[in-house]
Amino acid sequence: MDEQLNHAPCGFLTLSEDGVILSINQTLLKILDYTEDSITGQHVNSILTVPARLFFQFYFFTLLKIEHRVEEMYISLESSKGEEIPVLINALSRRVKETTKFECILIPMRKRNEYENELLLAKKETEEALKAKHKANAELEATLKKLKIQKEELLELNNQNQKYKIETKKELELARIIQVTSLTDPINNEKVQMEVFYNASGELSGDIYGIYHIDQHRYGIILLDVMGHGISSALITMTLQSLFQRLISAGFKVDMVMKELDSHLHKLFQNNEEARHYSTGIFLLIDTESQTIDYVNAGHPPALWQDSDGKQYELLSTAPPLGTFEGVEFKTKTFTFSKGGRLLLYTDGIDPLASNHLAPLLRKTISLPLFKLKEEILQSLTNEKNVYHKSDDECFILIDLK
Repeated sequence: MDEQLNHAPCGFLTLSEDGVILSINQTLLKILDYTEDSITGQHVNSILTVPARLFFQFYFFTLLKIEHRVEEMYISLESSKGEEIPVLINALSRRVKETTKFECILIPMRKRNEYENELLLAKKETEEALKAKHKANAELEATLKKLKIQKEELLELNNQNQKYKIETKKELELARIIQVTSLTDPINNEKVQMEVFYNASGELSGDIYGIYHIDQHRYGIILLDVMGHGISSALITMTLQSLFQRLISAGFKVDMVMKELDSHLHKLFQNNEEARHYSTGIFLLIDTESQTIDYVNAGHPPALWQDSDGKQYELLSTAPPLGTFEGVEFKTKTFTFSKGGRLLLYTDGIDPLASNHLAPLLRKTISLPLFKLKEEILQSLTNEKNVYHKSDDECFILIDLK
């Protein structure tokens, strides 16, 4: 790196296609309080906050791979001392000797954030004060004239509301039963053993999964997480469920299944952008005869594969979430496995990043039977909720390949 770029008034970073830091200038090292030797060769996640890691994985790398350029993206870095540093990042994808590199310029935004926040706060306070004055005058005049009428209307509305709540609760409970009933059972035989956990944050869930024994040697496992949770997300999961059940049972290839699901979401919302929902998803096709696993991860948290010796691999995202960009190419990834391996698929309600607690837990419990591992994960979820009070749909699938 030349001297001018090394000491430029902004940060400079070169990343590999896998997110490994290839080079970093002294300006950014000083901001982050790292030495060049300690950070070069590390994954970019080591200098990102947790939300920024998700953003990088799902959007930053995806945009670079598709559009080869990222402009004015706002993210937060994390220094060696744990300080959050807001920056503005511009990046280009460049091909050098058959190798793709991502070159990034990062501009610290501390002062600008402070100024903008002060201006926004002052503007908000002024607007709220003016609105409060007009609102108070209007409400006082209206209240004096309509108090008696509103009281009677309120009593009538309350009666209607109670009736509506009772009817709605019955309908939601029926919908919940239908949704849960549509889920497939885990498969347990001489080749595979499975455990499943599924828990909606409310009456209905935006998570959906399917497990299918396609033929003597092949098994299809799919897990989707539709944006949000509740009635709208649940309706979409049911339309997706009927489609992927038909495709997987018929033996369609992994990339074709994901392409059809993506097309379905685009067609579903082509005339109404306000109603548009997207879905993350991961689909695996396990062949016990050839001992191979084909998969596509569309913006979903990385599944974990653990060999019998405890070595772990993340099945990272290979495409953006379903329903986001039209014309996306879903490329199938394939790896071979040996007997005794273990798979863990999950939604972000379990763990947005598996490295937080799932990966260490999986490694620590390598000798436990699958039902005991399930109990350990559920206990860890209970502990997490007690600390962070999380409320989200939860689903995970455990698979042992015998």
